[in-house]
Amino acid sequence: MSETKAQQDEYFRGKVCVVTGAGSGIGRALAENLAGRGAKLALSDIDGDGLAETVRRCEALGAEVKSDRLNVVERESVLLYADAVKQHYGVVHQIYNNAGIAFHGDVVRSEFKDIERIMDVDFWGVVNGTKAFLPYLIESGAGHVINVSSLFGLIAVPGQSAYNAAKFAVRGFTEALRQEMLVNGEPVEVTCVHPGGIKTAVARNSGYAEGIDSAKFAAFFDRKLALHTPEMAARTITEGVRRKHGRVLIGWEAKLLDVFVRTTGSYYQRIASVVTKRFLP
Repeated sequence: MSETKAQQDEYFRGKVCVVTGAGSGIGRALAENLAGRGAKLALSDIDGDGLAETVRRCEALGAEVKSDRLNVVERESVLLYADAVKQHYGVVHQIYNNAGIAFHGDVVRSEFKDIERIMDVDFWGVVNGTKAFLPYLIESGAGHVINVSSLFGLIAVPGQSAYNAAKFAVRGFTEALRQEMLVNGEPVEVTCVHPGGIKTAVARNSGYAEGIDSAKFAAFFDRKLALHTPEMAARTITEGVRRKHGRVLIGWEAKLLDVFVRTTGSYYQRIASVVTKRFLP
């Protein structure tokens, strides 16, 4: 017998859920999805205007919302933010470490500062959020860490070395954390999310190495690779969280490429190189 929506929402109803990068894209869709499921929200983003719009939408759905401008790279700010959320709500149940940026460029053309920035936001931002909130999640007795990696945390491709490094690191960090929670018997579930091509502004807002036609690449991404809506991604994530899955793949392409990498071993790199040279701008 299939579950009703009310039964499906029970895992989230009344739970305090923290979402970083909530000002747009998957973060905004997650916030709205959780609001519709009866969660209490702590939303943050570095983009104050985008965050305000997300708050408006979630409050229109009846959610209680605490919102704060936050740069996930600033560790002390994240630690203070976690304390403030705990003080505001008295408990914290779920953290969605979603904030991230993108960068496109070969290693030889990429500046150290560009690679460092990607690692700071996409990896250390996840570590900062996880470490800051984990004690409170354990204390809640029903915690859940959800870290957003990427399809590029499953497969490496040319031109994405920095982004691959950060997203592979998120995957390793998250999978190890899940095992630690199991070994130590802590009341915290852990989920690593791998979105495929989602219709967000990530390509348009991406950084690019010198010599790359950013407008051409962003248009290619939007036209050929952005296959799924943020709302679809949010539904897939929350369903995976509800079912306490350790890994959530979003989109048929993520599932297909995951199998492709695992079955071909390092040979996939030669295939990816040919495809990239022939089809990508």
